[in-house]
Amino acid sequence: MTISMRNRPLLTACLLLFFALPAQADDALIYIQEATPGWNLSGRSSSEIQWRHESQREDVVPVYQYLLLNLRHFDQELEEQYSFHAYGRLGTDLKNEDDYVDSRLYYAYYQQQGVFDRIDFRLGRQFIAVTAGASLLDGLTVDYAPGGPFTFSLFGGGDVAFYTGYSAKDTIMGGEIRGRFNDEALVAGISYARRQEDGDLATELLGADFDYGFRRMLNLYGDLQYDRLSDRVSYGLLGGNYHRSDRWGLRAEYLYSLPVFSASSIYSVFAVSKYQEAMAELNYYLGSGLRGFVRYAREIYEEFDDADVVEAGIEKIRTARFSGYLSGVWRHAGEGQDLQGTRVRVAWLFNPRLQGGMGAEIDVLERRLDEFEDNTYSTRFWVDLTARLRQNLDLLTRLERSESSGYWGYQNRATLRLNATF
Repeated sequence: MTISMRNRPLLTACLLLFFALPAQADDALIYIQEATPGWNLSGRSSSEIQWRHESQREDVVPVYQYLLLNLRHFDQELEEQYSFHAYGRLGTDLKNEDDYVDSRLYYAYYQQQGVFDRIDFRLGRQFIAVTAGASLLDGLTVDYAPGGPFTFSLFGGGDVAFYTGYSAKDTIMGGEIRGRFNDEALVAGISYARRQEDGDLATELLGADFDYGFRRMLNLYGDLQYDRLSDRVSYGLLGGNYHRSDRWGLRAEYLYSLPVFSASSIYSVFAVSKYQEAMAELNYYLGSGLRGFVRYAREIYEEFDDADVVEAGIEKIRTARFSGYLSGVWRHAGEGQDLQGTRVRVAWLFNPRLQGGMGAEIDVLERRLDEFEDNTYSTRFWVDLTARLRQNLDLLTRLERSESSGYWGYQNRATLRLNATF
């Protein structure tokens, strides 16, 4: 049986329950600063309205109301015993042009820790992420720590898809084993994830990862994902971070990526192209919140010319009133894809309650992934203003224009958002 996500009773009931409580906050996790014995409630709410005008479609005016809740119970020793976490939104398009501006339940789960002193579990809608894959899961996750270097996790339940409908036959199951060795200098894990669509096997992935710290001056890390159905490596990342000096650090990475499609998808029979990237970055700390950096990346394609991308710049973290960054980007790819661009952003704290900023990215290729689109743009301008109306109430306004030569034209976007915490 397939049920539309937009009309799903669980989604509607949970969100209506959210709005029976005080609406005060935004879409980020809130943690309790000072716990007290008994129940503690915290959260964040965000009320947002947008206006979007694009060169190739009608205007869109989406309205969203987000609400996040954290309900925790602490014992007399202020140890968390059990908790409930929920996050969702109500959404609609005032112009009735965008069918995907809808209501969603991102997560809502019950969590209990220390069952028999060794087991933690989460029950409900939750996000799971292992090297073998990630999913929004309607089901159960169990973590087991028997003592010693190893921990074990198992998960299983419904595989949530917001745009293709919700089917009881869409499931995901898997697990992970993690180990900590050599006084936790080495952390490593292996994982497994298996998806089914309409009861048929869709994907089966194996994953492995590690992170090794050597004498607080060098970190080596890596991820590997293997597609068992296609019998090939689908993702790989190998990197290192050298940070012996307080003044400078060096990071290098190699990335390999090959798309994985469901076995039931028509795309699974087509040849796919892998993407590779080699990157190195040097950071130098100048003091007083100043950081200089140089980054080089070699983008390696199968069907297009490879690209060399160099970015160099300086960043100022706000220590008083001013913050921002400035960098130059040089991209050499041949066939008319060469670009010399600039990134810049400045922000000024006028007083403890008001901050304004503006920025631009000119002739810099960026990708903005939407639900059904992969928008690539080369130029973006924006201005923003954040006002703290009260200690727990902020108002954000933002105007933005993005352009893309030869792709999808331009987009103008205005956003007004009221955030409150409780």
